[in-house]
Amino acid sequence: MAMRTKKKKVHRARPWVKKTPATKPISGPVHPWRVCPVGQHYRRATTVRPHVRGGHPIKGGPRSGTCVDNPSGKDQLYDLEMHEIAERHFEQFRSFPLGSIQEFKNSTYPQNAYDHLIQGWTQYWNDVLKPNVPLDPKLVKALIATESGFNPSSWNGKRGPKRARGLTQVTDGSVQRMKHKSPEFTDHYLHLNEDDMLDPNLTICAGVRWLHRKKRLASGKLGREATWIEAIAEYKSYLKPFMKNPNHTQMRRFITFYEELKNAP
Repeated sequence: MAMRTKKKKVHRARPWVKKTPATKPISGPVHPWRVCPVGQHYRRATTVRPHVRGGHPIKGGPRSGTCVDNPSGKDQLYDLEMHEIAERHFEQFRSFPLGSIQEFKNSTYPQNAYDHLIQGWTQYWNDVLKPNVPLDPKLVKALIATESGFNPSSWNGKRGPKRARGLTQVTDGSVQRMKHKSPEFTDHYLHLNEDDMLDPNLTICAGVRWLHRKKRLASGKLGREATWIEAIAEYKSYLKPFMKNPNHTQMRRFITFYEELKNAP
């Protein structure tokens, strides 16, 4: 009886997946806007002031900053450094509005209040993650329009890991997965908690980071590099129905907003 030979498994190349270098720099920041080098994160120090008021010592607030080692030893971005980046570098984007969506012209929530944050974090993650096709900040604004209607306190009404709040509606479960303890991410972690999603700056940073992750997931499901529109569909959990029906109701609303922003003067 002839013995069967075991076929050698052939691993097909996936062109949409960028290979990570075997070694990463152990000194210096991953982006010019960063305060701390790889393997460290920014922490503000507090001091006790020498004077007293009402007979009691006054503890000082943030007086200076320092870089401390990360638990993972890789690139981790904490909330304090996210605020430092926005304060130091995002004002430059206020002169370049992203346009307006007619549906939200008379909304209670100002749709243009976050344009500088959207542009800043979109550029930051494009620079760090280097997608083949850079993410368009107007696409992120259209995403926010459909996710929260620009309401920074928006809530999807759910509890537990599926609860989503804030402008980009990143779920509590996704917030946890972006930390260094999750096997879903191998680098460029975000160290945030669920309540941080109510802060426009932090939730936009997290939403853009999560969208890049969703693009990789969509690419794996499609067997080719996904477009950013398809990444949005995956972000919204509509990828499968959207591929079957390009006129999917929720995706069509998003695409309409995006096209309106692209045609804005």
